Amino acid sequence: MQSLHLHGSIFVVYTVYITVMKWHTGCSGFYYREWRDIFYPKGLAQKNWFAYYAAHYNSIELNGTFYKIPAVENLRRWHDASPENFSFCVKAPRLVTHYKQLKDCETILDEFYSVVQNGLQEKSGLILFQFPPSFSYTDERLQIIITTLPRGIKNVVVEFRDAGWWQNDVYKVLSNHHIIFSGISHPLLPDDVIVNNKIAYYRFHGVPRLYYSKYDEQFIKAIADKLTGHKALKEVFIYFNNTATAAAIENINWLNAWLKKQITAGK
Repeated sequence: MQSLHLHGSIFVVYTVYITVMKWHTGCSGFYYREWRDIFYPKGLAQKNWFAYYAAHYNSIELNGTFYKIPAVENLRRWHDASPENFSFCVKAPRLVTHYKQLKDCETILDEFYSVVQNGLQEKSGLILFQFPPSFSYTDERLQIIITTLPRGIKNVVVEFRDAGWWQNDVYKVLSNHHIIFSGISHPLLPDDVIVNNKIAYYRFHGVPRLYYSKYDEQFIKAIADKLTGHKALKEVFIYFNNTATAAAIENINWLNAWLKKQITAGK
């Protein structure tokens, strides 16, 4: 087995399986006043927060897009302010996932996908669709997902807040349509690592207190170990959403340090 570190992105190369696993690690957003003087240095202007964040981590999950479709110019500004191998994952608007729940959303989705691609260009990672607890599992809803979301693209990931979606048949159907099932750590839901694609996605929301709680290092390691155990994986996206305090920063720093140790040790 060989390992390498390249341009700020973390790679783990498994010679036996001829597989390269690229890790995209970061937080769910960056604009948190709670991080001032803890992560962001004292006196650093807020307009420079993103550039500072992007200098320390290689990916981000954009949550602001959940509230409205962003302007291409804003996304392009972040694109230009980030390093060459930085990646963005973008949360789909709640108009689609929560209000309309995928009904009559084709035009909105086409506009959203176009804005993301034109704004983030080669740094565009995945599009995250986070559904509400009221979006419980039904065969009909599964069919709506596979017929509505792809729209000709293959970088869609779905997150559910109803435990009924955690089914092997669901994983398989989504996989057949190139849709990634997001694993999550959430106080009320299974925390399984789900791999139904060559790309895996996992979100740490905070347990036991949602958005606040800091994770035990052993739990983070256990999730990372399970992901590295899937030899066919090409890429892993991990984001910490326990951002109401500096817990997310502490947790992502620990994970990145652990990954670098694995690379150094040739594991």
